[in-house]
Amino acid sequence: MLTFEEKLAIIESFPELERVNVSLGRVNFQFNESVYEKKNVVYHLHPNGNGFVYAGRLQGYQTDEKGMVNIRDYSAEELKKVIGESIQSLSAEEKPVEEAAIVGDNQEERWVNKDNQVLLLINEDDFWNIYFGLNLEESFATYEEAEVFLVEEGFRRG
Repeated sequence: MLTFEEKLAIIESFPELERVNVSLGRVNFQFNESVYEKKNVVYHLHPNGNGFVYAGRLQGYQTDEKGMVNIRDYSAEELKKVIGESIQSLSAEEKPVEEAAIVGDNQEERWVNKDNQVLLLINEDDFWNIYFGLNLEESFATYEEAEVFLVEEGFRRG
């Protein structure tokens, strides 16, 4: 197991992360350029070596209900990998070709549920349409109606 100091050195090697000291000697590291509400990449790194990294948008990690993976027993390579992937998952990314074709020049919002499923809400020709991939799922006359539907279905703005 890496020590607190070794983990700090690895985490601080990512210039895009900003250190935030919290209570009881714990430290958070935030990615302020995140395109999502989530900004904490490293959460509650404790002097005893325990801590968490956000992996809620990643595949292949055992996460808790907040999308965090425990890094207590991570090697240096594993820690670097999960932090890099976490930052990338929160970064602005190119839209897939299918998504770009649907959205075009229209106003859009991404909505995500707890399983990281993504729906697109797009304003097209005076309607608010909800897409899952290339499929039109629902259509509403007002933004408010679409928003109520999305919230009731367990989605939130991503």
